[in-house]
Formats: sequence, C-alpha cells, structure tokens
Amino acid sequence: MAEKETEETNESKGLNFVEQLVFDDLQAGKNGGRLNTRFPPEPNGYLHIGHAKAICMDFGIAEKFGGTCNLRFDDTNPVKEDVEYVDSIREDIHWLGFDWGDREYYASDYFPQLFDLAVRMIREGKAYVDDQTSEQIAAQKGTPTEPGQESPYRNRSVEENLDLFERMNKGEFEEGARVLRAKIDMASDNMHFRDPIMYRIIKHPHHRTGTKWNVYPMYDFAHGQSDYFEGVTHSICTLEFVPHRPLYEYFVKELADESYCPRQIEFNRLNLTYTVMSKRKLLQLVKEGLVDGWDDPRMPTISGMRRRGYTPKSIRNFMDRIGYTKYEALNSMSLLEHAVREDLNAVSTRVMAVMNPVKVVITNYPEDMVETVSMENNPEDSTAGSHEMPFSREIYIERDDFMENPPKKFFRLAPDKEVRLKGAYIIKCTGVKKDADGNVEEIYCTYDPDTRSGLPGSMRKVKGTLHWVSARHAVDATARLYDRLFEVENPAAETDRDFREMLNPDSLKIQEGIKLEPYIAQHAVPGTHFQFQRIGYFTPDKSSASDALVFNRTIALKDSWEKEKNK
Repeated sequence: MAEKETEETNESKGLNFVEQLVFDDLQAGKNGGRLNTRFPPEPNGYLHIGHAKAICMDFGIAEKFGGTCNLRFDDTNPVKEDVEYVDSIREDIHWLGFDWGDREYYASDYFPQLFDLAVRMIREGKAYVDDQTSEQIAAQKGTPTEPGQESPYRNRSVEENLDLFERMNKGEFEEGARVLRAKIDMASDNMHFRDPIMYRIIKHPHHRTGTKWNVYPMYDFAHGQSDYFEGVTHSICTLEFVPHRPLYEYFVKELADESYCPRQIEFNRLNLTYTVMSKRKLLQLVKEGLVDGWDDPRMPTISGMRRRGYTPKSIRNFMDRIGYTKYEALNSMSLLEHAVREDLNAVSTRVMAVMNPVKVVITNYPEDMVETVSMENNPEDSTAGSHEMPFSREIYIERDDFMENPPKKFFRLAPDKEVRLKGAYIIKCTGVKKDADGNVEEIYCTYDPDTRSGLPGSMRKVKGTLHWVSARHAVDATARLYDRLFEVENPAAETDRDFREMLNPDSLKIQEGIKLEPYIAQHAVPGTHFQFQRIGYFTPDKSSASDALVFNRTIALKDSWEKEKNK
C-alpha cells in the first residue's frame, strides 16, 4: 500500500515512479550525474504498440532529464533476424519522433568482449561446458520449492572446459550438443540462478558477422554486459524481467564496480484489448497470410498503425494517459482510439465523400451550369483555410440519407421534405425513379436559389444537412473499412482456444465505387489525414494494384464498438 501511495504522490509532482527513481539518482550524483538509457529491440519482427510504450519511456526519460538514449539491436539469434526488421525498427522510432543520433549499436558489436569474459569466467571456475540436452537440463532445474540437480559435467576441469568452448566456437560440434553454463547455485530460490545457460551453438550466418561465430550469447548474459560496455546508466524494461534482475546484476558485476554500474528498473507492459502482443503470434498471422503483412492496418504494429492513419502524437498521448506503474493491466482499445480521434480532429482536412451513392437530379438547376462553393478545411484550426468544391445539376448523396417512407424523427431527405446540402442550397424532393426491382435509381429535387450558404436566404432553417459530391466532377475510389482484429476482448486469456479461431471475420470490409470531391484526389498522398464528413477519418493507402485511389478508414467518428458490446 505504501508503494502505491508513493507512486500516486510522484504522479502529483508530474513524475511517474521510473522518472522519480532516475531523478533521485541524478540528484544523488550517481554515475557522475550522467543519464544514458537504451532501447534494445530484437531484429526478429516489426515493432508493435507495446514497443511504442517502451520507446516513449526510454527516449522520453532521456529527453526529460537531458540525457541520451542508445538504439541497440539485440542481435544474438541469427536464425530469426533480418535486415528488413532492422530497417523497419529505425523507421518506426523516427516516425514516433525520437532519434538516437550516432548511438546505434548492436549486441554483435560486443561478441569479442563477451566471448573473452566467458573464457575468463571459465578460468575462474565460474562457468562450465555441459553436454546434456536442453530437455535434460530443464528436468534437472527442479521446482521453486525443490532444489535442482547438479549436472554430471559441472565439475569438469578448467582446461577441459576451455578446450570444449573453443571447439564449440570452431564449429566442431552440432547445434544442441553442448552449451556453456554459469556455475552459480542449483539450490537457489531464484530459478534463474540455477546454472543458467550463457552460450549455445548456432550454425547460421549472422546478418552482420557472417560465419565468424558458431556460439552466441544468451540474452541474460549479453544484455547487462552490453549496457555496461555502452555506459548505460538505467536499463528500463518491463515487469517480466523482475526475476531476471538478480542475474543481470550478477553478470554485470563481473565487469562493474562501485564507480559505475547500470541499474535495471521495470514497469508494466502494454496489454491492449482485441489484439495480441506476442511477436510469435503476429509472425504467424503474417506467414499464414491471415493478414496483409506486418503493416496490415489491422495489426497492432507501429507500421500497421502508421499505414492506417494513426498519428505519432496520438500514440504518445495515449502512453501518457495510461501511465507507467508496477501493476499489470489490460488497456482498452477504445482509449487508444479516443486519443487518435482527438488528434485527427485537430489536424484532418474536412472533405466530402459519398460511400454508398445514389444520384440526385436538381431539375430546376441549369444543366450546363457549374458553381464553386467554399468549404472550410478545419474548424479547429484557424490557419487551415478553405478549398473550393464544384456544384452542379446532378449530385450524389448517401443512399441511407433518403427514405420513401421515413419514421417520425428522420430528418434527412424524403418525398416533399427539405434538407440543406452542406455549403450549398436547400433542396426539396419531388419524386424518384426506380429500376425493375423497385430500387431507387435517381431522386428528383428542386432547389431554392436564395438559400445558398453565405447569402441572406441561407438563414432559413431546415432540420437536416447532408454531405454530397457533384456527379460530373466526382472521382471514383475504394475504401477499406477496418475493425478490431479479434472478436474476443482478451485473446491471451482464452487458453483453451487457438488464437486464430478468435479472429474477427469482419475486421476488413472493402467498399468500392465511393465518390470523392476532386480536392481529395488532388491531395491524396499517403500520410495525409482527411475527415470524410459525417463518416470518419481516412488516409490514402500507400499502395494499390492499379492507379485507382484506395483509402484506409483510420477510425469512425464515434466509438460504436463499445456501445454495441455494452448493449
């Protein structure tokens, strides 16, 4: 309870508990008053929204207190790593608004030092080569309440261990034949201290070092030492590394002394409803073609959110709102979407697009006449200006905005009823044309020429206002309408089901034949944010198979998902 009260007190000062710990260290003059954090991704997949939380912490805390943050790729498993992932990680961090300057490092930079340290530990009797299989080693680890059993190879001579370790690296043994283990304590209460593996044999070319190495360090051995080699003062990570911290400190103290030693601090990871944060599962979705690549806009990856139209500011604001604590929580996707809507409302250009068009013919409007009406770009931004939009005799409106036999409180277009066309005139329905099946093909209306927006007659009030597009000038496009990737709130909790069975079959709907005002087509650059009025926020997609315009719906104007779920 006292710990929780301390966190709340720190929050009231504007510092989360991690910032408070860093602030206290700086005030105490630790590490000479120096602050250096690091973000250490594995280049074995694309970053997701959970990594974004760590990025905001690692880089953000360095910015806040005038320190530096390194980007270090934890490239200790060449089997799963790829240069593609390295490039994507760089792009994602820059997109979020952070930069590491000239401090880009790799765990592989330190392979020689790590190998030399392992040799030193063998010489000092602190490490040994074990010939057992991974299954045998796991079985001998014991349980949290029962001590483990020592390996039959634990007391090999220093000379034999040195010889075997050198030969492991020369490639004389097959993968899995031998490992190097630290000799610590097989009866320790901390399972991670029960002679953890330091090195394993991997015979796969590394994306940076090629075939130079046949042994690769484990994360627990490489991570703290890499922090030390770089001068990292605060190694900030998520709560699952709490039990690893004593081992982190054990290995680091093989190098460090009281004058400088990295400090590990843990915070809660980001868990988000209606998605998964397992990189393994996300990779499975990609490889099995269940999504359209790592940057599919339904994916929780940073690249997917960027392609969908999320903004860096909205993601950073979301992280500020959910905060950093020592308590795990499941955060609502709706809270993230609220942050996205809030920022898009401030930056998006308002435009007209008709998703499900039906033609309206204004019978008393001259056939050859075209007017331009002025449309405000963004009422939230006084500097955004306006743009011109053509108006003509034939226009498109949404099919749902017309009913022949409407209920009482239907304030859109109906026979003998009036509506205002946004930015233009008031029109009145006089009739319809139907096809052989009884479907409305065209709606006939008249307009009141004295009611154009900006003229004195425009003050006449009607209850409904519709968006529209001039049929003669409309541009055809396709819209991809995205929804939650999973139909289950917490897929990770459904342990008795395959996570792929819980995918939302309606997570993507493709709507063709939408009609856009010309301004949209003229400014359809990926990364541009539009609010299709009365519909939602959209962004041009980065790619399409043809020259046709394709737009991704970033998010609807309102959160209908939570309302439906809570009915």
